[in-house]
Amino acid sequence: MAWLAETLAAAGFLAVSVEHHGNNFVDGYLPQGFAFEWERPRDLSFALDVITAEQALGRVGAAGFSSGGCTSAALTGARIDSGVLRAVLDGRARMPELPEFPGLLEALGTSVPGEQLTQALAEAGQDHGDHRVRAAFLICPAIGEMITAESLECVDRPVEIRWGDADTITPPEENALRYLNLIPAAGGRSVGTDVQHHHFLGGNPEGAETRRRVASEAVEFFRAHLCTGQGE
Repeated sequence: MAWLAETLAAAGFLAVSVEHHGNNFVDGYLPQGFAFEWERPRDLSFALDVITAEQALGRVGAAGFSSGGCTSAALTGARIDSGVLRAVLDGRARMPELPEFPGLLEALGTSVPGEQLTQALAEAGQDHGDHRVRAAFLICPAIGEMITAESLECVDRPVEIRWGDADTITPPEENALRYLNLIPAAGGRSVGTDVQHHHFLGGNPEGAETRRRVASEAVEFFRAHLCTGQGE
């Protein structure tokens, strides 16, 4: 996601990215890193705690792609439906196969004891919003059908959403459009009928122009909603 972080930094924002435990290219993959989506906003809140202990911050925005889009929404108050999550983990509800982690549910079942999983699920549906996050920019946000409609309807901060119509990993009808239709202050649009999920990955040459446009639009969005003209 350097294409987004570097563009924001070049525009004068302090851009901070995190490596989520169990789901990054440094430490490798663990099933919890993909299944425990609610851990991600807590990671970012922790990062903000560390930064604010070292320096004063102005207004904060969150931006992310795929699971990062869901994470950004969670920071504004979106909450996971723990009942739907339990149904997915129990196999009662269908979950699309993840290209990055085939056999996720089987791996989760063998690596996480039942009691630990039950305790983790008790935290899943909690509110992991962070009052410091004033606006969010979501790119192909994931697990839209696993987010409660009530929590999305209560998001009271500006949210902007982008997606590709040819995305089969996070199909917009089940994901981006659900966020768009339920969040009161959300705006958004498709960035192309032929744009696929992987076009937003930095190493993909086909999506270079799409990434450039979306990064520029993220800068415009955050300038409009975070910058006051008084050093923030």
